[in-house]
Amino acid sequence: MSAKKPVAVTQPAKVRHTRNPAGRAERTRAAQRHCSRREFVKYGSCALAGAAGVLAAEKAQAEEKAGARLLWGNLLHLSFNMWCDREVSAWGPLKGDDLQYVCAQPHLRFDEALWNDLVKRMADAGMNLLVIDLGDGVHYESHPQIAVKNAWSVNRLKDELARLRKLGLEPIPKMNFSTAHDAWLGPYSRRVSTPEYYRVCEDLIAEVSRIFDKPRFFHLGYDEETAENQRQYNYLVVRQHELWWHDFEFFVKQVEKAGVRAWIWSDYAWHHPEEFYKKMPKSVLQSNWYYGMDFKETQREVKAYLDLDKQGYDQIPTASNWATPDNFKATVEFCRKRLDAAHLLGFLQTPWLPTVEMYRERHLKAIELVGEVIAQVR
Repeated sequence: MSAKKPVAVTQPAKVRHTRNPAGRAERTRAAQRHCSRREFVKYGSCALAGAAGVLAAEKAQAEEKAGARLLWGNLLHLSFNMWCDREVSAWGPLKGDDLQYVCAQPHLRFDEALWNDLVKRMADAGMNLLVIDLGDGVHYESHPQIAVKNAWSVNRLKDELARLRKLGLEPIPKMNFSTAHDAWLGPYSRRVSTPEYYRVCEDLIAEVSRIFDKPRFFHLGYDEETAENQRQYNYLVVRQHELWWHDFEFFVKQVEKAGVRAWIWSDYAWHHPEEFYKKMPKSVLQSNWYYGMDFKETQREVKAYLDLDKQGYDQIPTASNWATPDNFKATVEFCRKRLDAAHLLGFLQTPWLPTVEMYRERHLKAIELVGEVIAQVR
């Protein structure tokens, strides 16, 4: 095919340049008068297409950079005394030897060799954040009475935090103050909302914030505080209405007093959405969690991701290989597609297993799944 003969375009008369807006408008009209309508539309469309292409490229680059800046975290337990205060014969899908870890014990259940292997594997996979569930696994100087046998000394914890940072892992403390997960508090788990309870919790948050050298976040847990979640406990206590918020605000205040940002699980919003979005401070980092594969907006837990985003909360969505190995990837794909990148700080993997040798493969698989996603995103 022969090329089309270019349309001759008469050059517009020279117009003296001026900062006067009226002058610019006149130059534009002059150029339009000397161009055919077809040419004007053609060149205008090309300009618009070019601008749109630039914007699309900039957006893609911004998203790529955001992916590189995301926090890729994992939750590991130092202590695992976070659940029942008595032995049980059944616990959801758990059975057999798994049940021994549901009930709190007076000694530390932790394998250091496995821990070392896991944190190295995290660093090798490109992960950059480690949430450490401390519980009663540290011999706190402020309240040594709650420590279990073989708990770490404060100095040992500090040394480990320094080592983690050298590996490129940002350590974040977690102490769950939900009454469904506070067996680690020992006798104080049965003195909830008393002056003594507040004093002990205040001391612990202050000390841990110092040990971690004023970390970026402090995870307060605060999930699943319902009667249903404690139905097998010997001692069941649930804060609700004004008391739930009173104690929650107390914990946030202690964290912020230390110059740290509070971080919580977001499932209270599942049951009390109107109250949650009315009272929850935007300063509190949110981790909604969903471990299934049905990412439909009608799914309560999935909807919470979208509601938190709509309300303008910063989020670190939480996934797990507890139920399926595919959940982490699916969570990342859904949230990166549907949530505002400005409020999406990263993602957290949660194996929900003690750091002991019998669960080595499950822990390693959890990290491997995150590493696969990081490689795709970056």
